[in-house]
Amino acid sequence: MLACSTLLAGCSQLQTAHESATQPSVPTAAKEASPDATPSGDAPVKVRILAFNDLHGNLEPPHLAVFAPDPNREHSSVVVPAGGIAYMADAISRLKQENPNHAVVSAGDMIGASPLLSALFLDEATIDAVNAIGIDFNAVGNHEFDKGSNELLRMQHGGCERFTPRLPCSLDGHFAGANFGFLAANTQRKNGGTLFPAIGIKTFGDGARSVKVGFIGLTLKGTAKLVAPGGVQGIRFADEAATANTLVPQLKAQGADAIVVLIHQGGTTAGSYNGCSGLAGDIVPILDRLDPAIDVVVSGHTHHAYICDYRPPQANRSLLLTSAGRYGMLLTDIELAIDPHAHKVVGKAARNVIVQNEGFTDDKGRSVAPNAAYPRFAQNAAVAAVVERYAQASAPLAQRTVGRLTASLSRQPVASGESPLGNLIADAQLAATQAPQNGGAQLALMNPGGVRADIEVPPEGGNVNFAQLFKAQPFGNNLIVRRLTGKQLRTVLEQQFRSGSNTTARPRVLFPSQGFSYAYDLKQPPGKRIRDMKLNGKPVQDNAYYRVTMNSYLANGGDNFSVFKRGEPVAGGMPDIDALEGYLQIRSPVSPPATDRIQRLDR
Repeated sequence: MLACSTLLAGCSQLQTAHESATQPSVPTAAKEASPDATPSGDAPVKVRILAFNDLHGNLEPPHLAVFAPDPNREHSSVVVPAGGIAYMADAISRLKQENPNHAVVSAGDMIGASPLLSALFLDEATIDAVNAIGIDFNAVGNHEFDKGSNELLRMQHGGCERFTPRLPCSLDGHFAGANFGFLAANTQRKNGGTLFPAIGIKTFGDGARSVKVGFIGLTLKGTAKLVAPGGVQGIRFADEAATANTLVPQLKAQGADAIVVLIHQGGTTAGSYNGCSGLAGDIVPILDRLDPAIDVVVSGHTHHAYICDYRPPQANRSLLLTSAGRYGMLLTDIELAIDPHAHKVVGKAARNVIVQNEGFTDDKGRSVAPNAAYPRFAQNAAVAAVVERYAQASAPLAQRTVGRLTASLSRQPVASGESPLGNLIADAQLAATQAPQNGGAQLALMNPGGVRADIEVPPEGGNVNFAQLFKAQPFGNNLIVRRLTGKQLRTVLEQQFRSGSNTTARPRVLFPSQGFSYAYDLKQPPGKRIRDMKLNGKPVQDNAYYRVTMNSYLANGGDNFSVFKRGEPVAGGMPDIDALEGYLQIRSPVSPPATDRIQRLDR
């Protein structure tokens, strides 16, 4: 009997990608052993769940590697090139062949903050590629809301209605939407309903040996602080654990023998991608409050990979916690052994499989070759064809030279919180809006979360193409100039230390443009931390007005910088990527700016 996938109600045959019967089996290394027999003496039903998270539209190999244990040398590691959705599709296909009872799921951020190849087409490219793989459910993450809830609904249902500055359906003139289900149990509308279905159920086998696995999809409750507020207007993100717990009776009533939570929230660990050393982070208190009937939690968001047999405090049970890291470099292989008579899980196991590709040469000319110690995957032909089609369409724009750098631009912060790339983006935004007709801006501030990748060139310097710019700044925001008082500007900077989920331990420091400087002291109480604000060498006055450039994400109060919303609008409209491109074109060759605009006094 074919597996049947349902979203709350109704049932449809699962669409699968082409699976090659000639591929060798991938060896299994389980976290825990699954029993060969149930308490009744009957064999359990084995169900395989394949999971990934935080793909972020990385369709092509990301030119990154996994540090994996060296099987030939104790306490040593080897470098394994990994990623690329066509290679991940092959890994999924091979593992599906080993067990007809399978489901494929994602724990969010499948789209958003994507490289040019996908972002240029509003992530329609990623949805088309994942459609070709054949998956069941995706729990909506915060980045799925980058372009607003209406655009996200278009990703699910298809169509060409325009909700963004970029034109949808630009390749074909049509877009069918996802053939898998989006789940978002705690993403609630004002009327009490959810933006997407809360749960999904998949049935395996038939008759007395049929089993059902229920899936709950959750978005992190802090999403509203991580996306532009206008895009989630009228939506609230409820508590994750409380929402999941209320859905357990509903799934049990529908016959679920196992319950899997797909949640876009996660933790950090200090060990191997298949380990759980030092588990910490926002996922832990959620786990501690979950109903004991929940068997597996597939997590994401932090980009850390782990496999954990987690036992909540004062609990007489454990649950399996997994994450596949990021960008399709790993694939989580989960096995559940389900007693069809007792209607419960009697064994569970998991491991992260490296999606090893054909290797790559990095921007510095260094070769990273495949490693024979780990399985190597080929490109799934159907998925590769989707990627290639979009790659050819984007190539003329992606490969266009936009300027030259004397050295690479890093986004990594120095002690003050600045970074060379962040400061340069702020400089570019100021330059684009300084003219009176463009707003007459006096300074610019850039959020660190909007800078997604370094811009690398050879040590002697080199040309930069548009794809590199887009990878560093992929969100497609527009520049806005607003008039703020000096006091409001000071308050904005104070908000750096309580922005989003950050605290004084990890402040979200805004990148300042050239000519604007200040100091901060985290030993001082809230509201008293910002010192010595200056603009072009002159003290910033509380009662004076200043024209400040920001992107539309910040202008809407993104990252919880709510004071920006109170500023008086002056001008706006230019895409942020155009400002960066224009800056490089006019000033090339450009050198990395100094990171001396902010002084940290408490160190």
